[in-house]
Amino acid sequence: MKFGIFYEHQLPRPWREGDELRLFQEALDQVELADRLGIDYAWEVEHHFLEEYSHSSAPEVFLAACSQRTKRIRLGHGIVLMPPGYNAPARVAERIATLDLVSQGRVDFGTGESSSLAELGGFGVGVADKREMWRECVEQVANMMVMDPYPGYTGKYFSMPCRNVIPKPVQKPHPPLWVACSNRDTIHLAARLGMGALTFAFVDPTEARKWVSEYYELIRTECVPIGHAVNANIAMVTGFSCHENEAEARRRGEDGFRFFGYGLGHHYIFGTHKPGRTDVWASFEKARALLPDAGASRGIGTPDQLRQHLESFEEAGVDQVIFIQQGGRNRHEHICESLELFASRVLPEFRARADSRARRKEEELAPAIEKALARKKWMRPLSDDEIPELVALGRQVAQQTPELADNTASRASGLPVPLADPLAGSR
Repeated sequence: MKFGIFYEHQLPRPWREGDELRLFQEALDQVELADRLGIDYAWEVEHHFLEEYSHSSAPEVFLAACSQRTKRIRLGHGIVLMPPGYNAPARVAERIATLDLVSQGRVDFGTGESSSLAELGGFGVGVADKREMWRECVEQVANMMVMDPYPGYTGKYFSMPCRNVIPKPVQKPHPPLWVACSNRDTIHLAARLGMGALTFAFVDPTEARKWVSEYYELIRTECVPIGHAVNANIAMVTGFSCHENEAEARRRGEDGFRFFGYGLGHHYIFGTHKPGRTDVWASFEKARALLPDAGASRGIGTPDQLRQHLESFEEAGVDQVIFIQQGGRNRHEHICESLELFASRVLPEFRARADSRARRKEEELAPAIEKALARKKWMRPLSDDEIPELVALGRQVAQQTPELADNTASRASGLPVPLADPLAGSR
């Protein structure tokens, strides 16, 4: 089983000058430490306008910075918001490929649609259409990263003409595809589309076993990949705070984990919010006594307690556990100490089993994945004769109004500009 760390970049009020700078610099230090310690993944969200809960609106920038301070840890978008109101599909393909290049092939491409009205309304994304938007755009972004050129597309939610979307990613055919899941239905969808399931729901091991079983059964029987490869993996989140003393582990990590859940509820479920004015942390403090405890069953405890907690997920067939260690007012030094203790006392035995377990799974699933890829209806590439020829704007203007084009170009550059193609006679 693999392990990841997870960032929302939470920043509870009150805010002081320099707090966001400190937050991001400490997160970079933590990812660099996790890389040295042998943690497998660093996941970063994309959220907009969700004050205090998440100050992570440009994950591609943060992950690019991480790529230059690390050597081996995989860099995961958890997730990119895919409806085109948030991100133009071609721009997503370009950014993912560029991050894959600067990280030397370490990107995991998590996707999702969001369900907060602050984000949906801020970008004009309709609630009723967001799932269809996500599906249309994910499929086309995968095509853009692979096809040379991309043939173009006319869809319900976005269209673009034939272009060669560059650069292309290091990983072939493209980085592994994931989708954010908060319930069983979305996990089933992930399996049917051949995507990894990033399960952002806190479940116990018994429930996890059922979800994993259903996911892999659908991978074997009903999968039709949305991309050009199948990423058969299921990841689940847990809290994280590790200390030799259980009470100290809870003192350091419990409030942060509970604020994570409270902030999520505030922006997505029960809250009202006045931008720039509402104090989510103050509301959390008033509700603290009513919130459930978070101990060893949520990844907060001693090394032995964490080992037992994580083994239950491993036995359930979970492929990766992602730690929510940056929550609320959790302190940077405590996060680093927890990671170091986990890496020295708990991680080695899981790592010893991980590679052989992954090989067995790959061998077992290979026939099913081959059948899944055979079921896919592939986008037809264009023949050379079908690829349109693009005529430069200057040439078009020159052909229509040669005198105007000549004067405009000369004034802009200060140099004479040829109106005819200088190579035309040599073709």
